[in-house]
Amino acid sequence: MRDNKKLYLVIPCYNEEEMLGITNEKLLEKMKSLIEQKLISNDSRIVYVNDGSKDKTWEIISGFAKEYELVQGISLSRNKGHQNALLAGLYTVSDYCDITISMDADLQDDINAIDEMVKKYHEGNEVVYGVRSSRKKDTFFKRTTAQGFYKIMKMLGVDIVYNHADFRLMSKRVVKELMNFREYNVFLRGMVPLVGFKNDIVYYERNERIAGESKYPLKKMLSFALDGITSFSVKPIRMVMALGVIIFTLSIAMLIYSLISHFLGNTVLGWSSLIVSIWAIGGLELLAIGIVGEYIGKMYMETKARPKFIVETYLKDDEDDNN
Repeated sequence: MRDNKKLYLVIPCYNEEEMLGITNEKLLEKMKSLIEQKLISNDSRIVYVNDGSKDKTWEIISGFAKEYELVQGISLSRNKGHQNALLAGLYTVSDYCDITISMDADLQDDINAIDEMVKKYHEGNEVVYGVRSSRKKDTFFKRTTAQGFYKIMKMLGVDIVYNHADFRLMSKRVVKELMNFREYNVFLRGMVPLVGFKNDIVYYERNERIAGESKYPLKKMLSFALDGITSFSVKPIRMVMALGVIIFTLSIAMLIYSLISHFLGNTVLGWSSLIVSIWAIGGLELLAIGIVGEYIGKMYMETKARPKFIVETYLKDDEDDNN
């Protein structure tokens, strides 16, 4: 078993003023319990990352940092999205801790699974994924779409852990290797497995949100899924190419059919087939342009090499500067 290590919980927050009081109370209890069990060192911390919130989220985090020794806060200069806020927290604390655990502020991820995650780290694992044991609490629509997303990602050849979101433990070594990934379009569920190293899984039952509203409405979920697919697979382009070959083959058959109809004097009969062919080919062209455009757009953003986030403030212990 490894010696007691310094754990930093990294928690992205966007407009979570209603939830933070509950979250902080529960996490303080959990951290103190882990310290008492000697699973982590007493220098471990809870780090909230304010992702450009428009409410009093940062004021609350700042108050926690002043009141509780175990709490620290990071504020980004503007809203950069969940994945970038998570990266900002991980990268910023990587010089001060030995292991990190990322989770959302809504406490839907079971904090009791943290104990097992840390134990698996002590057993030699560099990455421990928190995986939902079931989706019984989800609506039919959310359950169906989520499971469909994971199946599509697997079908496209993306190495992704089924039913895993962003509740995971990573060692300092893994975070440092993750920093070598330079892409602008961040999809951590696909990036972390690419790092490799020994890993394991902890299963847990996901809880209902206690307060506040979900920060992932349908529009954001669809955008997130599209980012995941186009950031890790070129198969959609190949599928369009294959579909183009099929349509071209069918168009030749339609040409032969039209010529035969013409010589037999049944030109009116072929009108429907002609219209259907025009619409099918036109729709295919627009679809192909859209998919290729999505990839070109990502290449455009990558070539700019803009920073994924900018940390405006980091409220931490003075002693951390000497580590």
